[in-house]
Amino acid sequence: MPQIGSFSLLLALALAGYSFLAGAWARYRRDDRLGETARRAGIACWAAVTAASIALVIAAFGNDFSVAYILHHSNRDLPIAYKFAALWSGQEGSLLFWAWLLSSYALVLRLRYKVDPQLFAYASAIIAAVQVFFLLLVNFAAHPFGLVTGQIPADGNGLNPLLQYPEMVIHPPMLYLGYVGVTVPFAFALGALIMKYPGEKWIHITRRWTMVAWLFLTCGIFLGAHWAYEVLGWGGYWGWDPVENASLLPWLTMTAFLHSVMMQEKRGMMKMWNMWLIFTTFLLAIFGTFLTRSGVVSSVHAFAQSGIGIWFVWFLALAFATCVFFFVRNRNALKSEHRLESLVSRESSFLFNNLVLLVACFAVLWGTLFPVLSEWVTGSKVTVGPPFFNRVNVPIGLFLLFLTGVGPLLAWRQTSFDRVKRNFVIPTAVAVLTAIALMLGGMKPWEDSAYFYSLMALSLAALVAATLVGEFWRGGRVIARQTGTNVFSGMVTITRRNTRRYGGYLVHFGVVLIIIGFAGLPFNQDKEQEMGFGDKMQIAGYTLVCQSYTQDDKPNYSSEWAVMDVYKRGKQIDTMYPERRFYKVSEQTATIVANRSRLNVDLYLVYAGRNQDTGRPIIKAHVNPLVAWIWIGVHIVLIGTIIALFPNMKPQKLTEKQKEREAAAEEAERRGAVVGGD
Repeated sequence: MPQIGSFSLLLALALAGYSFLAGAWARYRRDDRLGETARRAGIACWAAVTAASIALVIAAFGNDFSVAYILHHSNRDLPIAYKFAALWSGQEGSLLFWAWLLSSYALVLRLRYKVDPQLFAYASAIIAAVQVFFLLLVNFAAHPFGLVTGQIPADGNGLNPLLQYPEMVIHPPMLYLGYVGVTVPFAFALGALIMKYPGEKWIHITRRWTMVAWLFLTCGIFLGAHWAYEVLGWGGYWGWDPVENASLLPWLTMTAFLHSVMMQEKRGMMKMWNMWLIFTTFLLAIFGTFLTRSGVVSSVHAFAQSGIGIWFVWFLALAFATCVFFFVRNRNALKSEHRLESLVSRESSFLFNNLVLLVACFAVLWGTLFPVLSEWVTGSKVTVGPPFFNRVNVPIGLFLLFLTGVGPLLAWRQTSFDRVKRNFVIPTAVAVLTAIALMLGGMKPWEDSAYFYSLMALSLAALVAATLVGEFWRGGRVIARQTGTNVFSGMVTITRRNTRRYGGYLVHFGVVLIIIGFAGLPFNQDKEQEMGFGDKMQIAGYTLVCQSYTQDDKPNYSSEWAVMDVYKRGKQIDTMYPERRFYKVSEQTATIVANRSRLNVDLYLVYAGRNQDTGRPIIKAHVNPLVAWIWIGVHIVLIGTIIALFPNMKPQKLTEKQKEREAAAEEAERRGAVVGGD
């Protein structure tokens, strides 16, 4: 298998190189026959990379410890699912996995080339250039099929215990699908710029590819957050770790692009802005990969330090120089067709949205790189921790949340003051009443800035939710009048008729739920205590009683856990089993958190170890309010994005009676009912 894998990678590199060079020359000479050979070479490249990936997986399942990568990332007793996950658990394998995903994206693009042969040919050549870079890495800098010298060990070193968790079989592929998927809209954007592509067709093509990449990246980020919450045992889900931040950076710029691209489609505005948003997103995706693999920053998520970082530095420099060159050369093709007519308009809300997202991106980037920059300048590393990121990004997030509520209520070009006042009355009243209710319920924002921000987040979440519900209600009511059905059927119909707009509203509603989950953070409580038989711990109204603690032994690991009865108001409500495992081959430990999750609060128990003197377990308990809303919100975000990807349903022909109802509904609208425009 190692020989097959190595040969396949060399063949893939040759095919990608031909696809790039022949494709570029074919575009220059306008030779369609040569371009077709480049396209077919790209398809064959996918087959070669697939063969290499299969070879590595077979080596993992076959316990072929003559392959150094398999020796370091697998062992005989490793469960089957994690043997498969070994493909992306280490540096070399993850780069091969990246190359395979990129080849798969390119395969889909090359099979769909007839949509627009010229633009797709340019995009194919650009993707081939990126493929060449990653295939150079796996052939010469991080070869996954390197062989062990000397005697071959009988067993491998095992997979990192932190990665032996079901979500880690899903999280990296989702994250990589997002990272790698950014290459496709980048290739289309750069191709359109090179050929001075007329019109907005490249935007229409790019938008869906970008949404798919955004969907996967969002899923990957939150799966990682949930993994951190359930596995690392520190009671949190986001620690502003450098590698966490690296995944957030392209997500922020991609989110900005998905909003501002509507201005280019509707009004022919922000063409240069959108071009650079896509370029920046691609460069940040590569930059995030550089952070993970170069050893520049320390992180539980990062791979071991290696010399591979310099490859990424040169590639980033070359990619940036290419973008700048063609932008300077062809920028006249990106002139806007219209200008901003009013600050009170949907265009202005998108513009402010973009600016705030980019400010957040810069703040996260600056905080992430500050330790490195401070060491270069002063010789000593100054660490920037969560307090900095929270202090800067919480106000930014609240302003973004406010814009999320404002945007749907504004019209294109210009919105009258009367319309703004009429549309804001109910959402504003809901927000004010929410704030009053929270303060009457005991929240005291004047005592702590964290409580103030939590109150603001919940109040703004209520404002945005009221806005979105109002949009669905008004649209559903109009459809109900037209068709004679009920309002809820009308909501479903109007969503199907305009999937992009109402799918986007669902995404925004999911964000509201996520913000509600974040708002519980200031009210977290934790307590650590040594617990013997019958010992009790009191925390946030819960009484924890240690009934027993025991041990177990399995082929892959040994474990010890505690049996904890949970009481509230004198009544037993649950039994929880926090666990700690010792993995035999790697000689590393990992926690298995016991989490009782409810809509209002999570009770989260960690087996932190044993007191060496008494032999009794040490239990750490966390009470985290509202965390469940984060995971619910993520599901709503993903559902909304999927809906937005579907094409609109064509309206059915109306009967005479339905036409009469439609005319009556239109008359009612003219008299005062308002349906937000798209």
